[in-house]
Amino acid sequence: MVSRTHRWTLFATLLAVSIPPVQSQVFVVGEKTATSELSADFTPTDLPLPSTKLSERGRRELVRNLEAEQGFAHRALPLGAGLTLRANGPISPGPAEYRQMIYQKGQSAAPGDRVVITTMTIKGDRIVFDLNGGPYAKHRFLSHVQLNDNPVVASNGEQPMGARVTLIFNGSIPEISAPEVKALLEPVIDFGVKSTEQAYADTLPPPLKNAIAAHEILVGMNHRMVLAALGAPERKVREQPSGDPNGARYEEWIYGHVPQTVRFIRFVGDRVTVVEIAALGKPLEIHDKDEMGGYESPALTREIAMGDRKPNGAEDASAPPPTLRQPGEAAPPGGSNKVQFPTTSQPTASTTSQAPTPHLQ
Repeated sequence: MVSRTHRWTLFATLLAVSIPPVQSQVFVVGEKTATSELSADFTPTDLPLPSTKLSERGRRELVRNLEAEQGFAHRALPLGAGLTLRANGPISPGPAEYRQMIYQKGQSAAPGDRVVITTMTIKGDRIVFDLNGGPYAKHRFLSHVQLNDNPVVASNGEQPMGARVTLIFNGSIPEISAPEVKALLEPVIDFGVKSTEQAYADTLPPPLKNAIAAHEILVGMNHRMVLAALGAPERKVREQPSGDPNGARYEEWIYGHVPQTVRFIRFVGDRVTVVEIAALGKPLEIHDKDEMGGYESPALTREIAMGDRKPNGAEDASAPPPTLRQPGEAAPPGGSNKVQFPTTSQPTASTTSQAPTPHLQ
């Protein structure tokens, strides 16, 4: 009798003989293969920068206009705080180190991916941008506090997936605007997504489009044109003309603060009627004549077509009412559009018989 141990040994031997060994292949992906599609081409910007130092008001304006801004990555962004870009200068690390960083740390955003400025820090000669949450996990104080050997707030275990780009200036940060900062970041991030106002400006005639691109306000513009040229105003004032109680109420949009150039833009309805420009050391510049060159923005119109009305506005003859008559059948003598009831002859007095009155016996 064959023991159980001997049977299992015999079965394992037969199984090893009948099944051929499986050969596996291992592919090792190196840095050169993994980063072969990454573009290391870089073209520095050439943007004229002001010489004055960034003021506190300018710093607040940058934070207000740039935080939560969205754009698209022009190149692969590595995880962590890796990229440093000099204003109108080179980017570091160089091509070889850049590819190695992507290979070792991974990508936070691939070329063409949407990125969001979640945090920006302005200090000294640089502006630090944290993208898509930044490169470091946000620690909460209560996660370090324990009660009976258990943390008060447990960590969610999420790993940071953001990136950091540092923009460095020579010396100190100049009095720069948000659009100029976006232009300096163009080699890394494309902020060219058109807003509603920008898309609207592209539909205007070239003179108006050029004026909006130059941030100029012309008498005769409407609210959307002004928003496309200068953005939202810092202050709005609604007033009634003094000494004229029957005059039209107007709204005034105010841009800028002293010592900067201050613009007062007056609207009556949806049209700019007066533009006043107050520049330091210059006389007040007033524009109150139409500057639109005969262009009038089309009014918002709505056409409601009912029934079988023609698109060109011509009225159709009224459609006949529904009928049960056959095609070509004449209308009854009583007239059309009326219900005809059958007629019955009325009994005359001579033919009317009266029932006999019953008599009681």
